[in-house]
Amino acid sequence: MDVLNPVESPPFPKRHGADVDAARRSSRSLRRLLPPDCEPNAEQWNALGASLLLGDAPMDALVEWMSAEGFARAKPLFDRASRHGVDSIENAPEALRTFFSLVERRPAWVDSEQLAAGMRASALAGRMGNYVLRDIALLAGYRASAINRTLVLTGALEKGPQRRLAETTKWWLDCTRPAGMEPFAPGYVSTLQVRLIHALVRRSVARRSDWDASTYGVPINQGDMHVTYLAFSVVYLLGIRLLGVPISNTDAQSVMHLWRYIGWLMGVTEHRLHVTESDGRVALYHNLLAQAPPDETSRQLGSALVDEPLGHYYPNFGWVRGRWTRALHLSIVRAFVGKSGMADLGLPSRVLPWYPLLTFVPRAAIRRVRKALPAGRRRLMSRGLAEQEQCLAQAIGAGAALTYAEHVLEDSGH
Repeated sequence: MDVLNPVESPPFPKRHGADVDAARRSSRSLRRLLPPDCEPNAEQWNALGASLLLGDAPMDALVEWMSAEGFARAKPLFDRASRHGVDSIENAPEALRTFFSLVERRPAWVDSEQLAAGMRASALAGRMGNYVLRDIALLAGYRASAINRTLVLTGALEKGPQRRLAETTKWWLDCTRPAGMEPFAPGYVSTLQVRLIHALVRRSVARRSDWDASTYGVPINQGDMHVTYLAFSVVYLLGIRLLGVPISNTDAQSVMHLWRYIGWLMGVTEHRLHVTESDGRVALYHNLLAQAPPDETSRQLGSALVDEPLGHYYPNFGWVRGRWTRALHLSIVRAFVGKSGMADLGLPSRVLPWYPLLTFVPRAAIRRVRKALPAGRRRLMSRGLAEQEQCLAQAIGAGAALTYAEHVLEDSGH
């Protein structure tokens, strides 16, 4: 496609559209869900390339101040402002006030009722939501090798997949619990902590001698934050449907609204946040076309995550349940990425997508019946919340959870 010819584009990082043909092949299933005229034009393609050179200016500026001020003094002020508002700090430093005056002023488009509806809809998926985030958003996402570079440099392999998955799941649960994204609630606080960590990592990795900016652009750039936001919204909705969780258009719209706000609070530029699921799908397709193809890091991270269920905390029959769960997750990944995708991720190629195939119809039917019963939707949500919390407890052990930020700050020595 002429508009994707890198010769005709400005000198973006080499990773941009490094292998469009391979990206197109791996995105075939998504492409079938899109309108015929969904291919990126030259302006959209160049915007994707430019996004690799952009960080998060408001938070990056705050981190520069925190570094100059001293992290030991500045971090408690950030934490207090996150949990209680910047006005709770007497004579708050100007840099802190500038940042929090921005994030505490919600965009006019944010609707609290829609946020609450998005949280309720997230609960409906139950443990299937956890499976989608693990197997489709996270594991399948390792095929985007350029994003992996930052993970490898920050020690993702050394920390182990169980820890990273638990950190991400804890943040997601904070964001999707009832009232979780209200000002100073757990999801709001956790998201600002994630945004801070991203800026710290961006600052640290960009200064490393082994970071090649001409190839990778800015660490944790706008393009990569955008596709992460799409993983938690668009990919999540596609994935739970694949696993037999019926979700209405109204509920899907609420999930999109919830993650539009979370993405904004996380530092994704507002024009990269999508109102409708259909627009988000097109944006996901464009972003995937621009991603670098799988490489050795894809296989390293993928093969490491595949055995993660074997380390779960089961009250009984741990050996059997761990291997059952491992097989279940492999079958979900196979259903989404296909045989070639399994090879990209260093996973067994002979796995069949048995779990989605065998459980889709009964799960969809049972959920529709339960939802139709009196108070059925409320009971599905209550059960779903419990299942999602149970998945996290199995991954980390009851009572062992730290927040995403606490883990990363502990590792970074701050």
